Amino acid sequence: EVTLTGQVLPIGGLKEKALAAQRAELTRVIAPSRNEADLEEFPQHLKEDVEFLFVDSVEQVIAEALEPAPALSGVQAA
Repeated sequence: EVTLTGQVLPIGGLKEKALAAQRAELTRVIAPSRNEADLEEFPQHLKEDVEFLFVDSVEQVIAEALEPAPALSGVQAA
């Protein structure tokens, strides 16, 4: 969940969402930093198989979730 100012709010069910990501063979989960304490209740195999990135702002989410645009070779800026 994100506020109008771009703050990332805590979510419910992070453990279940992370387990579903693991079943789908995803190796990276981006989650709100306020949910970081939830890791204590996660099974060890989940913590080993999935990388957790905890963020506070939507800018961080975008930076982590999207790949950088490919550089255009031979194109010069005006």
